[in-house]
Amino acid sequence: MSLRVGLTYNVKSEWVPKPGDPPDVNAEFDHEDTINHIENAFREAGYGVVRIGNARQLLEQVGKLDVDIIFNIAEGYEGRNRESQVPILLEMMRIPFVGADGLTLGLTLDKVLTKKVLIAEGIPTPRYLEVHDPDKFWEVDLTFPLIVKLRCEGSSKGLSEKSLVATPEELRRQVRWLTDTYKQSTIFIEEFIEGQEFTVAIVGNEEPETCPVVQIALDGVTDLGRKFFTFAYLRTGSDYLCPAPIPPTLAEKMQELALRTYRAVQCRDFGRVDFRVDRQGHPYVLEINPLPSLSTEDVFNYIAKTRGMTHYQVINRILNAALTRYGLKPRDEAGVLYTTRSH
Repeated sequence: MSLRVGLTYNVKSEWVPKPGDPPDVNAEFDHEDTINHIENAFREAGYGVVRIGNARQLLEQVGKLDVDIIFNIAEGYEGRNRESQVPILLEMMRIPFVGADGLTLGLTLDKVLTKKVLIAEGIPTPRYLEVHDPDKFWEVDLTFPLIVKLRCEGSSKGLSEKSLVATPEELRRQVRWLTDTYKQSTIFIEEFIEGQEFTVAIVGNEEPETCPVVQIALDGVTDLGRKFFTFAYLRTGSDYLCPAPIPPTLAEKMQELALRTYRAVQCRDFGRVDFRVDRQGHPYVLEINPLPSLSTEDVFNYIAKTRGMTHYQVINRILNAALTRYGLKPRDEAGVLYTTRSH
């Protein structure tokens, strides 16, 4: 009898925008097509699949779930602990699941706490500041230009061209706008790194392996300068170059930093680390996402193509990493994805 894999997730149709909601209110949730794609990947590999849904739907099925492991990509509802909701419930029910636990997900969604870990580990990252009261905010000990972000949001929520500020007045205006629009008490500010943007995916646990470095192109340009990924680029205008056309020494440096970051926050099974590289070729870790998108339009699919694999095989490699961690037997190894093995 084949293993049965449960799916926990949030889809965009769950969130009905209310008057006054920003346009990116449900940006973190997945499209239905992505859920279908993941389900088909598991069925093709010979697994049974049970759709569960979001955290509330999971609660409704307590004691009735007939699954061996759950593949979790649920973003959760409300608050900085929202990504932790499903993993914590699964831990309470003693059900194995794919991906990071609640502690890692809560930590990494919070940009300030993530910065503190990166700094403590000696991992290069842009200098930052957190702002609690924009009316009392007059100056910062940071070098302009600065980028203004929401402290506990993903998927580029709250980011637009106006997020990059060059003067104290622009900074105050953007902090106030984010505070008023998203009703958050803390705004995150960091020094902006002019240059290029990259991302590094990682899969695995005891010996996690780094995938080829992927470069982000916006509007067909890789030398981004002051361009950066915003919510608008989620729809159009972005592309991925894999493997990135960069010197091997730079690629190896980012892979090494990505692996250190992955281990520092105790990621499990898979994750993605985002970078900016300045004009002098120095890489800086912007953030780590232990719950990265598995959309066919995202980086894991591009990595698969460069390795002669299908996206289905990549998704099953992630599942296999978790099955191995729990002592469950994967159906197969789903091909070779990686270029660098940790030591």
